[in-house]
Amino acid sequence: MPPVRNCTSARPQWGVYARLPVSSFHTVWGQVAVWVTGLIGLWGLLLSRREGPPPRVFYWAVGAGIVVMLSQVILGVTLISVEEVDPGNQHVFYGVVIAATFAFAYIYRAEFRKRPALYYGSLMLFTMGLGIRGIMTFGVSF
Repeated sequence: MPPVRNCTSARPQWGVYARLPVSSFHTVWGQVAVWVTGLIGLWGLLLSRREGPPPRVFYWAVGAGIVVMLSQVILGVTLISVEEVDPGNQHVFYGVVIAATFAFAYIYRAEFRKRPALYYGSLMLFTMGLGIRGIMTFGVSF
């Protein structure tokens, strides 16, 4: 039997929460969301070095990255409210910052039209970093 997850530890371990369907999906796909946003961000930075607008598929990829990351935030809220999992204050903080980052990106979307590949690529890399910090701070409180 695997050890029970210690919510005060900075390093998550497999345990009782990993057996919950939403929790295991949030755990596995949280890492997938980080990788997806990171790869899209690197792609955006590479596209920003060439002339012309980015291809349409890049915008679809950015949309998919935003949906994947926001779905993780929604799943986290579901885990806290329905399954009463205590992830720690810092983990919740980074989830809120991810949602706020996308809200501000939407507000400033007109500015993103100037150099879309650079700005959206940077946005994706920033949210990747927030996702990594969110994963690292599970169970840690301020």
